[in-house]
Amino acid sequence: MEVVYEDNHLIIVNKAPGEIVQGDKTGDIPLVEIVRQYIKDKYSKPGNVFCGVVHRLDRPVAGLVIFAKTSKALSRLNQMLRDGKIKKTYWALTRNEPPEPEARITHYITSTERNNKSYAWLSPRDGAKMASLSYRVIGRTDRFNLLEINLETGRKHQIRVQLSAIGCPIRGDLKYGDKRSNPDGSISLQAHRIEFEHPVSHEVIRVEAPWPSEWPTPISGPVKSS
Repeated sequence: MEVVYEDNHLIIVNKAPGEIVQGDKTGDIPLVEIVRQYIKDKYSKPGNVFCGVVHRLDRPVAGLVIFAKTSKALSRLNQMLRDGKIKKTYWALTRNEPPEPEARITHYITSTERNNKSYAWLSPRDGAKMASLSYRVIGRTDRFNLLEINLETGRKHQIRVQLSAIGCPIRGDLKYGDKRSNPDGSISLQAHRIEFEHPVSHEVIRVEAPWPSEWPTPISGPVKSS
């Protein structure tokens, strides 16, 4: 487990692809339990240790996840999340180049539990929720484009389905139209940066995750090969 920020109220970790944030039907040990055990061992805390999940990432996605170490921090962070006061920036490698180098896109998303999949539509329909994000191309690898994405809404599989809808499936994302899987079963989507006002101290917290080791070497952009 890679800790990128920690204080008395919260902890931010860099989730590896394949890890689950909370428990599910697989029975695999979730990240929240690993973080709870880390806190218990590091500070020699007896009994039950509080560790609250502020938000989640899909299992095949890597990147930054916030956990609260106190109930007060959890309550405040949850409200900040609902109010859109936690800014999350993502990086994605896409197989195709988007229609525009920089744009804001809006769709109406429906989801089905049967196949755990979302669908993006250009116009409103029954049961659909409006979804918006902005992206810009910031670099590339030998075969993929590197996009920086800022979410305006938080819908299920939103980045994956919206990028697929404009013809840019994420590398390794077979569910949403890519041609090949990644060797480790991940998709090349990372929660790269988180920025927010600390719920207790009110200082600005801004953390970034490093370039994922399982991604191909960039040849241009913010992270260049040496």
